[in-house]
Amino acid sequence: MWNMDYAIPSLMILTVIVGHYVSLPRLPVKRNRTFVYLIVMVYLGITLDIASTMADMNYQSYSSAVLYILNSAYFIFFLCAGYSFFYFTAVVLNSSFLKNTGTVFLSQLPLNLTNLIILSAPWTKWFYYIDETGYHSAPLYYLLYAVWGIYIIFSYVAIVYRQSEVLRKREIQILTGCNTVLLIGLLARYLFPAWLLEQIFILAAFIVLFLGFENPDMLLEERTYIFNKVALREYVGELNGIKSIDAIVICDRSYSEKLELYGAKQTNQGVYLVQNYMHSKFPGYLIFYYGNGRFIMFNRKKTGHNWDEVYRLIKDRFIKPWVSKNTEIWFLLGASTIHLENEEIPFETIIRVFDEAFAIAENGNDDSLQKIDNTIIDKITKEREIIRSLDKAIEEDGVEIFLQPIVNSETGKLAGAEALARIRDSEGKIIPPGLFIHIAEKNGKINQLGKQVFRKCCEYSINPDIQKLNLSFINVNLSPVQFMRMDLVETLNNYVKDTGANGDFIHLEITEEALIDEQLIDRQISLLTTNGFKFVLDDYGTGYSNISRLRKTPFINIKLDMSIVWDYCKNPDYVLPSEISAFRKSGFEITAEGIEDEQMAKTMYELGCTYLQGYYFSKPLPVNEFIAKYESQ
Repeated sequence: MWNMDYAIPSLMILTVIVGHYVSLPRLPVKRNRTFVYLIVMVYLGITLDIASTMADMNYQSYSSAVLYILNSAYFIFFLCAGYSFFYFTAVVLNSSFLKNTGTVFLSQLPLNLTNLIILSAPWTKWFYYIDETGYHSAPLYYLLYAVWGIYIIFSYVAIVYRQSEVLRKREIQILTGCNTVLLIGLLARYLFPAWLLEQIFILAAFIVLFLGFENPDMLLEERTYIFNKVALREYVGELNGIKSIDAIVICDRSYSEKLELYGAKQTNQGVYLVQNYMHSKFPGYLIFYYGNGRFIMFNRKKTGHNWDEVYRLIKDRFIKPWVSKNTEIWFLLGASTIHLENEEIPFETIIRVFDEAFAIAENGNDDSLQKIDNTIIDKITKEREIIRSLDKAIEEDGVEIFLQPIVNSETGKLAGAEALARIRDSEGKIIPPGLFIHIAEKNGKINQLGKQVFRKCCEYSINPDIQKLNLSFINVNLSPVQFMRMDLVETLNNYVKDTGANGDFIHLEITEEALIDEQLIDRQISLLTTNGFKFVLDDYGTGYSNISRLRKTPFINIKLDMSIVWDYCKNPDYVLPSEISAFRKSGFEITAEGIEDEQMAKTMYELGCTYLQGYYFSKPLPVNEFIAKYESQ
């Protein structure tokens, strides 16, 4: 007879897990719908296994019709569970066979043919039969193992075929583990048929999938029923290329200030209040929390909707404070809408669209609703191309150095040069620094870029052809991000020593932005000047420096930003001459940037500028062209 010591506890555990699953919100995506189907098949399979076994053990109390119904139902749902595990695997892997009705039909053939044989059992007795002594297996009974084995093999094939294309390798490990458990369970059933062991292995495989993919807690924000960023990736991944993406993004424009003013605990409490309001006010929408006080709403109604009306309701609520027992907090609302037509778009590009939408909403000057459509895709695609070009240039040591001349304002002769980084796109065209520098700062590549530029400048400084030009200096830019690194001094010193360059020849340009942290700048500049480096203040006039503060910092040169040079040349006043006079009296040399014609050069010379730089003299040139142009001077 049969032992149900494992089957009944398996059903009880499964009931608890399913109860938790159905009690929480679930994303309306194919994977979740497939998992619900799997739940039904597994639950009915285990339940009918117990029911049919109990009936077979007490066959004298039941008619043969009842025994045939219970056993056939069990075998059918048991086989359907095997197919469901395979189908769930295919859905997670986004296997191509799912898009073809023919291949789906073929994959179901073993299941459907075996189910027909099972249904015919009362007449054919091929699969099993019932007689006066109870239940008996028949010759085709072992199709049960064959069909399950086929679908486990299908799952392994799908895993191997798709593993290189799955972004999250953890998914491959989970699916492999699940199917391995099923395979062991099938073997245990074959070796110990009287113990109903396979049900506990099916439960174990089910739990693996539940914990790895389907636990709703992984997709929900703490304390609320709003979906999180992980859930957003899954939802958008399914929409992409199938349906248009129609959403509104909502944010607090002053979230970072809230953190500083109220602290994390109180700010998060305010966010919880907003989440609860969104969840209760807009039940017909899918709402995701994107972090840092930002939300995304998708319409899931089949009827039309009006984002302007939704925004009006939200705006009316946001003009009031958010109040709870321990919290009263105000949020500054920003919003924009996204409408992307149903075309195939790289997933990371879609995420960048959301980031761009939030940036537009956060930086808006009023409370109007900004709108974003497919035209932004071109911008993001170009940015991704720049990122690829930047990565390639850094990895392959392909950052190019261009030199722009800096001339003596009195003689007009070449005095020095500024080194500027350039990279090329996939077609070999130069990408302007204005397009890739801010990307490098944002994605953390600016330090590697800066190292490469400095090393190459060290190498050029000892180049005999450069030395023949009798340059007094080469200026190299340091970004604020580089300047904050604690290993900066060691890094620059190593390049100078390794190349045999003269650190005194290479001047370091920093912007006013780097002067915000006085303690840090004092430390860095002190260490670097001790090691022979000299400093130039770049883009003066765009920040908050003043003569008192500059006196505390050992700059040898102050470069006037082109914007204040142009402004003065168009509308002369007394401010710039007074500043230049004060700088000269304080011992600073002055460089005027952005010189575009002879009159500007003359004006800046008369004001007392030491050096001049701009397109009037030359645009930035590749090193070989720079040498060719100035070697005769």
